[in-house]
Amino acid sequence: MTVRQRWAGAKWGRRAAGAMLAAATVAVAWPASLHGQASRTVQDGVFTEAQAARGQAIYAKQCASCHGADLKGAQAPPLVGDPFLAGRGAQPLASLASKIRNTMPADAQGQLTAAQTVDLLSHLLKAGGFPAGRTELVSDEKALAAIGWPQRPAARAATSGTTQVKTYPPLGNMAQLMRGIFFPNSNLIFTVQTRDPAEPVKAATGDTPATGFSFVDWGAGIYGGWQLVDNAAIALADASPLMLVPGTRCENGRLAPVTDADWIKFTEDLIAVSRKTFQASQARSQDAVSEATGDLSDACAACHRAYRDVQPIGATPDPNDPSNKASRCRPRR
Repeated sequence: MTVRQRWAGAKWGRRAAGAMLAAATVAVAWPASLHGQASRTVQDGVFTEAQAARGQAIYAKQCASCHGADLKGAQAPPLVGDPFLAGRGAQPLASLASKIRNTMPADAQGQLTAAQTVDLLSHLLKAGGFPAGRTELVSDEKALAAIGWPQRPAARAATSGTTQVKTYPPLGNMAQLMRGIFFPNSNLIFTVQTRDPAEPVKAATGDTPATGFSFVDWGAGIYGGWQLVDNAAIALADASPLMLVPGTRCENGRLAPVTDADWIKFTEDLIAVSRKTFQASQARSQDAVSEATGDLSDACAACHRAYRDVQPIGATPDPNDPSNKASRCRPRR
């Protein structure tokens, strides 16, 4: 299936499943729609001492072996301190609650109840130095979405004038970057429209090959289905800034317009939707990820229309015509 066909599928899925996905998209929309709307923060006493004590017992049984008895990390990352808080950003508490309930413990995902999740969350908050209050933290998603994290001071700039960050010139051109990272990872995410990552991969029988995510069958037995989707969304989000590296050239040899306002905007849009897709994947919801593919499709198409499938003056571009490559990466007129 081509990228255009994937895009068409994404948009179709968006229209056909709109009503069914209304609830699922709440989880996806946290970072965008609720940023700045939190009525209080975790510094306002959002849990009780008794709740944190219950959560401590759950943590000792379910989490300590990976995150450490002191929550400072072991096999898994720390759950207190700057490394932990740095990852919270503008996300509401609902985002962390969803991650805990749907993806933890790593070897028994989805087994914690809603009540156990907020108790465990209360223990994390107390261990992180946030104060207890008189009212227990509730598991209602709306209530959790209204609780944010305190503002953190900006990271200090390096004071040493001798410290230099080593940079490397791009090895490939923009088309190779797209084909190596963005095309396969986007298609993996689009596959969620038709295949639930939670379903086990069917074993091969006789002449029938195993079925799985098409281009990564080799890895389906190493990483779980949802982990593949997580990784794909992260790859898109964290690789997108590579499209802004000065000196990157397009397939036709022209320098990519990395300083063009639209190019920068489209790159930032892709980063935002990739992060949104990751949040949907963390909710372990096939419907939510399928809905997010519509935005991913739109983000890719917007940039392609402007910089890839550029219409020559007086002609209609043919994507299969090699000569169309000559028009690529020109700033919008």
